[in-house]
Amino acid sequence: MEITLTEAIKLFYQKYTDFSSRATRAEYWYVFLYIFVVSGILSWINEYLGYVFGIINFVPNIAIAIRRMHDIGKSGWWILINLIPLIGWIWYIILAIKPSDGPNQYGA
Repeated sequence: MEITLTEAIKLFYQKYTDFSSRATRAEYWYVFLYIFVVSGILSWINEYLGYVFGIINFVPNIAIAIRRMHDIGKSGWWILINLIPLIGWIWYIILAIKPSDGPNQYGA
């Protein structure tokens, strides 16, 4: 099933507190692109708009990252790998770009 940018953004805000299901690779990276672009534009307009946008999207970003880890069969706690400078970030990106592993303990 293909997902569009607008569908991914809609799901991002509908599932902003869903920490138990799964997020496809396309859904995750479309949301990443959306957050990156909108945050950059808002920060360019006014620094504080970028901060407010970041604060509003903090919990949904955590939720989609956890759902992405679930999609590859990992626990949501794997997002904490980002706390390790450089190596942790690289490792997380590698995990986030992995394709889905099919049905697993987190759903189909």
